[in-house]
Amino acid sequence: MNEISPDATPIETLLGLLNLSTADGARTDEDIFVGLGQESAVHPRLFGGQVLAQSLIAASKTVDENRLVHSMHGYFLRPGDAASPITFGVQRLRDGRSFSARRTHAYQGGQTILSMIASFQVPDHGIDHQAEMPLNVPGPEDVPSAADILGSIDHPVAQSWAYERPFDIRHVGESIYLAVRGERVAHQAVWVKTTGPMPADQNLHRAALAYVSDYTLLEPSLRRHGINWSKPGLSVASLDHAMWWHRPVKVDEWLLYVAESPSASGARGLNFGRFFDQNGVLVASVAQEGMIRIPDEDLADT
Repeated sequence: MNEISPDATPIETLLGLLNLSTADGARTDEDIFVGLGQESAVHPRLFGGQVLAQSLIAASKTVDENRLVHSMHGYFLRPGDAASPITFGVQRLRDGRSFSARRTHAYQGGQTILSMIASFQVPDHGIDHQAEMPLNVPGPEDVPSAADILGSIDHPVAQSWAYERPFDIRHVGESIYLAVRGERVAHQAVWVKTTGPMPADQNLHRAALAYVSDYTLLEPSLRRHGINWSKPGLSVASLDHAMWWHRPVKVDEWLLYVAESPSASGARGLNFGRFFDQNGVLVASVAQEGMIRIPDEDLADT
């Protein structure tokens, strides 16, 4: 199995996580790959975006190289252990003239932690339109990074979020790391970019976009109810995740991640997101529902 050096930079760690190994041994109706967890004393559970990204890479290894993922629908079934490797089983559902469909299951300890179906397509031409990028949004150079906000806080989670993530994440307006200031709205915008250059492989860029899409997507639901990430008793978990890639993407260049929450109920929040490049091109869309639980005594305040 591939290994990641303890001295690896965050972007080197991301690329190591996406470098899956082919498993030896018996085959069923699945192609088998193995990926690393990302052990951390701060985060004992696997980050959902990591498993999504690795599942996409596993599926992409079973299709022709000219077919790129254009959509994915996945369910998080169980929490994963960050200290353990993950086995990915890919079932080849269909290969047509233009489209290929794959189902990927991610396994740990003999149990499925993620079930995903993805569709891949040969490049094609057709009708073309897109939603417009929001106007008058401050650029990434004009808003603070997570390191600017959290870097001076002597707490392991703050230090991890500030310096150990492979993406530079910059909220337009106030972040909700420590508090929710201003109007409680169900929308936000965040600039994101990898902390270092990425190989030109579009499969890697699309998988990395799935990775980063899971960081802040539930925040509009939290923001609307005045809930910050440091709230005592807060319990949050991604339940499902859907994503559509519309156009080529470069995650090592700045992308504006615009998100909104149309509904929250039943201890669940639904959130939609869109990624635009700095030229205003819509490169991807995403949707996720997550579990959001807070202590009962705090519900009246939200």
